[in-house]
Parts: sequence; C-alpha cells; structure tokens
Amino acid sequence: MRRMTTSPRGDWRQGLPSGALSDTLPATIGAVCFDSRAVRPGDLFVCVRGEQADGHTFARAAVEAGAVALVEEAGRGEALDGLGVPVVRVPDTRRALSSIAAAHEGYPARRLTVIGITGTDGKSTTAFLTLAALEACGLRAGLLTTIESRIAGRVIPNPTRLTTQEAPLVQSLLAEMVEAGCTHAIVEATSHGLALHRLDDCEFDVAVLTNLTEDHLDFHGTLDAYRAAKTRLFSMLDAPTTKRVSRAAVLNADDRSWETFGRATRVRRLTYALDNPRADILAGDVMLWPDGSTFVLTADEDELEASVHLPGRFNVANAAAAITVAAALGLDPFAAAAGVASCPGVPGRMEPIAGAPFPVIVDYAHTPDALAQVLSMLRPLVDGRLIVVFGCAGERARERRSGLGRVAAEQADLSILTDEDPRSESPMAIIDEIAAAMVAAGAKEGERFERIPGRGTAIMRACAVARPDDLVLIAGKGHESTIEWADHAEPWDDRAAARDAFAALGFAAPTAVPVVELAASEADMADDVDAEDAEDDEGGRA
Repeated sequence: MRRMTTSPRGDWRQGLPSGALSDTLPATIGAVCFDSRAVRPGDLFVCVRGEQADGHTFARAAVEAGAVALVEEAGRGEALDGLGVPVVRVPDTRRALSSIAAAHEGYPARRLTVIGITGTDGKSTTAFLTLAALEACGLRAGLLTTIESRIAGRVIPNPTRLTTQEAPLVQSLLAEMVEAGCTHAIVEATSHGLALHRLDDCEFDVAVLTNLTEDHLDFHGTLDAYRAAKTRLFSMLDAPTTKRVSRAAVLNADDRSWETFGRATRVRRLTYALDNPRADILAGDVMLWPDGSTFVLTADEDELEASVHLPGRFNVANAAAAITVAAALGLDPFAAAAGVASCPGVPGRMEPIAGAPFPVIVDYAHTPDALAQVLSMLRPLVDGRLIVVFGCAGERARERRSGLGRVAAEQADLSILTDEDPRSESPMAIIDEIAAAMVAAGAKEGERFERIPGRGTAIMRACAVARPDDLVLIAGKGHESTIEWADHAEPWDDRAAARDAFAALGFAAPTAVPVVELAASEADMADDVDAEDAEDDEGGRA
C-alpha cells in the first residue's frame, strides 16, 4: 500500500465541518488513515463505514497503533470517548475523509485546472489521450486513472482494485502534481468514486461524459442511481471557485443521456459526436484501419484533420473528446490533435503480445457490451477463427455471466472458459453459469467452447489449438496484476502468461503476424467500468 503524506502540507482541521473544531485536537498529524492496519504513530484515524466492515470497530486498534485523534460518525461510536485520544464527531465520516485529506494536503486542486472524465466506457483511454493533447500544447499535466497515475512523466502504478483511489491518496497525488510543477490534472471519475465522495474536493473545472450504459446495478441498485452518481461530476462544476478558469462541460452528443448531464450544471456546454449533426464538434470522414483511424473534425466552418493510433470508432469518439477538452480550455486544437495522434495506447487495452505465429491480444473487456465491441472490431481482421479466453469475476454483477456467455456464443468461434477473479465463489460454478448461457445460445461444448479452470492452463490451451490464420483474444483482466481469491491475491499478468505459453509451446518469434499492429486500445471502451472496485475494503479492514 502506498503511504500517503506523513508531513502535512496544510492544517487538517480546516477540513472539519463548522462547529466541529476543539482545542483538544492536535494541530499536526502524520497521515489521514481510514484503515487501522495502515496507522502509524502520529496519524489521524477516520472511522469509515464500508459494506462489510465498520471503521468504528477498529478505532481501538488504530489508537493502539499510534493514532493521535479519531473522527467518528455522529450516532455511531460515542463509546470511543474512552480510548484516551480526542474524538471529533461529524455527520458523515466518508464525506469528512475527503475534506480532511484536502485540507491536510493544502487544497492542491485550488492550484490546478482539474479535468474529470466519467462515463461507463472509455474513461481511461480518453484520459490518456487528453494527457497527450495537453502535453502537446506545452502544458505540464498529471494523470489519475484506474491503470496508473502519472506526475510530470513519472509513472505510479495502481496496485489496488479501486477504480478511483480513496480521497487521502487522491489528494496526496494532486499535491505531488503541484510540487512537480503541473498546472493541469486529469482525473478518471468513476461512479463509485463520485458516490462515495472520494472526489468531492477535486474542484473540477472541466467535466467530460464519454457515454452511459446500464452497469454496476449491484452497487447502485438502479440505473437512475447510477446515472445520478455520474451526474454529480457535472453538478460539482457549479461550486464556488477562486480559480481563473472558464469552466465547461464536454458531452458526447451521440449518447442519449447527454442532455441530462448537460442540465446538471450551469456552466457552458461543448458537445462532440460522430453521428449527431447538432454537435459543436463533429467527427466525420472516418477511415478505420487495423492500427488506428483518421477523421476530420468540423466546428462551424473550420476543419481539422486528425488521427488516433487506436482502432475502432469508439476510439475516434475518445480522441474527439480529448481534442474537445483542449478546445474548451482555449488551447491550440492543431497541437492537441498532434498530441492525440502521437499517443501510442493504453496498457492492457487491446495490447498485442508478440511471439506466436498468430496474433494474440490482451484486453480488459469483462462486461457483455465490452466483449461484444471487441469481438465485432476484430472479426473483419481475422481470416481464420476468433478464439477468446475469458471468465467472470465472483462477488460482482452476476448477470454478466449469462451476458458474456451469450456474446461469446454469438461472436466467437471458440471460447475457453476459465477463472477471472473467483474471490469466495467456486470457480467452476462461475464457469458453469457462463457455459449454460452459451448452450442456451446454441453453442455446443467441445466444438464451440471448453471449460478449463486455471487461467494459465486456459491460455496455454488457446495458444495450442490456434492456427496461423486465427486470432487469440485474452479478455477480462488487461493491466491487472493479480487474481483475487477469498483469502489472498495471486500475482498474475495475462501478458506474461501468454509469453510463458509461447515458450512452452516452442514458438519462434514470427517475422510478421497479421493484426499485431493493433496498438494498445480500449476496444471494450470499458477500461474502468468500476466493476472490480473493492468496496468491501472500506471501513478500516479488507
């Protein structure tokens, strides 16, 4: 776990609600903690309630570890007064966690132009493209995404399954951006992060909508609640600010929800689209190639030729969003387009793995819509069979299993069903549910699909049966570095597993493989669909 700031950049007490201050509270703390296991002497412990654990339960352990003060939720932990350290009560500890962290870090977002990107699909890719656009315009910018963070060129991996990190880390990274001389920050804003107040003190200046489809109902309950969580990003644009930035909402006018998001804020709106002729910036003359696309952006009477080194129409939309962000900030659109064209891709998104006599692609697609988009894009590029290795996560939206099975039955020639992240569920039970959906969709076991528990064995099998004209897609994990079980996380990398399979099968590196030019992309557009967000890790204990 990456430890947050241990020397304060500001006074944490300024983040407390009005009336919560007390003379007994220490002026200086080490770090703002919400997990008792991370507490060190001198830290503050905020008692946050999670889905399966309550941080109030671990307050004593936090004090024993050296916490010098506690923040509790009113009505939840009055017994904490006897632990021998000052206790401050707030209406909502999760909301307070964000404001306290921002104050502790000296409110870094007030010194940055902050761009938030939300939507069901395409957030990470759009964030990477936006970073490339801003840097090409001569700006120093930072990046916070599901995959990794970047601060003035320095890469910081994201080893957790939280698609949006908790507020103390978010604010600490923003503060590091300020200290590194960054003027802009690009933040992937997931529905979980917005609903759980992790991003409340980011003081967004530009909000971007990529799209909205039905997802995460296991967490949000209803589509309306899911939409409302994402809409918060746009309503936050109306908050008071001292920054001299003309705030804007950048909206995908091809999405049926764009007007709902636009109505959530009073700031100016700037729309982009591929199909909606009423958009402010329209992408036309789209030419799709195996390794990317070219297109023309039109705004009023002005035209701009652009390209993106990522395949698929959805990546044209992601590129158009990034260039529209630059336009909203008053930057040179030609420079921004050049930056987008130079972006090589995104780790674990349609990433080609060289070393086999047939194309092998690793991608993060782990929802039915995502897998359908990947397979649809790859189909015309394959002369032989489209072979896919995939599974489905345990303890997450169960309806995905039947959806994934149906899509594979309809669009893949051969599916190898295997583990993804079983967690506490039986791996074979998950595989069996996917298989049942494939059979219901007309796929015959032994001809159209196989069940192979053990992800490495499944990848080996797919590579062993593939022929030179085939393509193997390893879907579901992308950049992720572990497989999650009930009691541990197993180190894992689909890309390394593919290379291990190549070596075991005795493949010699090919001189040319069709479709290998496919640059890392987010063909599933679901790089961050929040699905793997480990919400049960809240409240002080995993």
